[in-house]
This record gives sequence, C-alpha cells and structure tokens, in this order.
Amino acid sequence: MAAADRARASMVDVLCDAGRIRSPAVEDAFRNVPRHLFLPGLSLDEAYADEAVAVQFADGVATSSASQPSMMAIMLEQLDLRPGQRVLEIGAGTGYNAALMARILGPSGTVTAVDIDEDLIERAAFHLASAGVDGVELVAADGALGHPPGAPYDRIVLTVGSGDIRPEWVAQLVPGGRLLLPIAVRGSQLSTALDLGPDGVLRSHSVRSCAFIRLRGVGASTDVATRLDGVGLMLQVPEDGPRAEAAGVSAALAEPGALLTVPVALGAADVWDGFGLWLALTEPGACRLLAAEPETGLPDDLLPLGPGSGTIALASMADVQPLGLAMVVAGPGRPDGRGPGAVAVREFGSAGPTLAGRLLAALDRWLAAGRPGAAEWRIVAVPAGAFYEDPPPGVGVVRKVHCSLLVDLPVPVPS
Repeated sequence: MAAADRARASMVDVLCDAGRIRSPAVEDAFRNVPRHLFLPGLSLDEAYADEAVAVQFADGVATSSASQPSMMAIMLEQLDLRPGQRVLEIGAGTGYNAALMARILGPSGTVTAVDIDEDLIERAAFHLASAGVDGVELVAADGALGHPPGAPYDRIVLTVGSGDIRPEWVAQLVPGGRLLLPIAVRGSQLSTALDLGPDGVLRSHSVRSCAFIRLRGVGASTDVATRLDGVGLMLQVPEDGPRAEAAGVSAALAEPGALLTVPVALGAADVWDGFGLWLALTEPGACRLLAAEPETGLPDDLLPLGPGSGTIALASMADVQPLGLAMVVAGPGRPDGRGPGAVAVREFGSAGPTLAGRLLAALDRWLAAGRPGAAEWRIVAVPAGAFYEDPPPGVGVVRKVHCSLLVDLPVPVPS
C-alpha cells in the first residue's frame, strides 16, 4: 500500500505541476482514488503512468480504454462538478472516472455510468467495489440514448468520441446544466464543455484538444475517410459540405511539383488542432492525409510521413478540373516530421500552385490571429434546422445530423 500511495502521489504531483489539475476538489479525488485497483494486472508504474491503457479489443481494434490521467484531469476541470449534483457518464470504461466524480460529488451526489458492453459494466462494478466506492449506478445500455430514468442531470459527460450531439442528451440535461463531450469537428476531436441556455442552445464554456475511442451503437459515426490506392494513405475529408474525392487526390499525388519553404516552425499540435483546425473551418477543400501503413508508397522527399502520422492539405473539390493538391510536409532538415520544426508546402497536380497560394494565405491569417489552437475557439450548438443559412461574418457552420455547430473564428490581430 505504501508503494501504491507513493506512485499515486507522484502522478498527482506531476499533473498539478503541469497545470492539468487546477482545483482542490479534482486534486483531492486523484489523491484518494487508487487507479491501480481499476487496472488489475498492471504494475504500479504502469497503472500510474500518464498514459491511456486499452482494456478491450474487437478484431484487433481497441473498443475501450482507461483514459490518460492528464486528459481525465482536464475534463474534470471542464466539468466543474459540485457536491450533490446528479451526473450521467456515457462510457463507463474501468469505472475509474466514475469513482473520481463520486469523490467530488460527495454522499449527496449521484453518478450513473452507462456502457454498451455488459462485460465492461461487470468489471467496472468489481473495480468500484474493490476501491470501496459508493454512489455509482452502473447501467448496461446504449449511451447514445442517455438514461431517462435518472434524468434530469446537472452534468452529462461522454468519455467516448461523438460525431454529433444527440437530442436525448440535451433533453435529459437541466436548464443551465453542462454537457461535456469529445466532438468531431472536421477531422479534429475537441473536448467541449457546453452550457444549456434557456433558449435550448448549447454554448461552449471551454474547448480542449483530445483523442478518444468512438461511440458505438446507434450514435456511432462513420468516418469520412478513404484509403488511397497504392500509396498507404487515408484521405479524411469534412463530414459536411462539398469535399475532395479519393480518385482526384490520388491522381494529383502522381504529379508532384514544387516544394515551397515556409518560414515558420510548426509542431504536431499546430498541424492538427492549430492551423489544421483553422484550415478545416475556413477553406473549402481542406482535408487530412493519414499514414495508414509504415511505407507511404511515395518517395520520402515528396511526402515525409512516418507510421501513425498525418498532415493537412487543400485539394481540388469533387468534379472540379484541373486536379491538384497542396500539402504541408516536413521542411528541410526535418525528415521525420516529428517535433516542432520547419515545414514546407508541396504542390501536386496542375492546380497545385493555386491551392498552395490559398494554403499559404490561410497560414498567414492564422499567424496574424496569434496561432490559435482548440482552446481559443467558441462553439454554439443549435438544433438541426435552426442553423443560420447566412451566418454572421466570422462564424463558421459545421452541419451535423442533429445539430449545427456555429464556430466563432478568433479575431485577427491588427497589423
């Protein structure tokens, strides 16, 4: 027990020093709930490492995991729990997050944790009992539908990624309550805390970058991603509006052009949820290319991507001629593309130079705005059918099945 206490204290100290834990209530929960009891079979070093741990697989793909402690701390701070509140958690996992929330809520609060897998619910029940945690109700059900018997809830939190905001969740939230979910926004996944206003509109309180296993069941989203033949890449396009097609991108990749050096250093977060998010929200034809295999099938000097990595690009829209692509790649002296460093823009196809000009202009606008990342965006979620046909200037619209997201673009810094 002394070794476990030391390992837990060390983990919490690191999270506090990094600013992931900011409130006394969240710190108290992490210091008093033993994570290793929710991950039996792991060593103490593994249980208290700041890493996610996959706990269930289907056909070799992880379908449930114990989230990274730092991400859990970020989301608990976003959730802003208060003693006595009623909370619905969608995605019970190991039960660890429910235990942390139960600690914060105290004996007068309740946590209902729903998971689509009966096996996960049974294991979570065992873990909670081992840790002596009370005040958590576990339900085997499809979390996309919420849990009406326990409604209304002061807080609803998803620990799985969602492509949409289900009307069931909004209906089961008290007026002024908060919905926290990792929502897909044109290739990025954003942990977004949304407060329900009296008009039925959800407005963001905070936004953070994240990466979660996707929701399954009736709320499962289908990625708009296609494998490109012969190059070991996946093309990911926005889920709404006109988009590039795989055939056109493949054709453009066969015609590499100039490499344009960019006088700015970008890290992975910049490429993905910084400039990448800006590009996806402001430029038609924005897309992402993911390395699906260790070898891309293209010469490294054309597309220096490593396994598990990806990049952003602008492509000609479907049924538009001429074909072209402009892609952010690692710059000279940065062959693996990892870590902050120089980047470049590679042109492909006859429309490549035009697209490269648009991409570089977008980069200039992002830089002028102060290099905003996920945390700088403001999101308003309105029910489907209520979105603005002509949004106000500076507001992007991401249309979903059940809602539309109105995204405030950060105001550029005057030059």
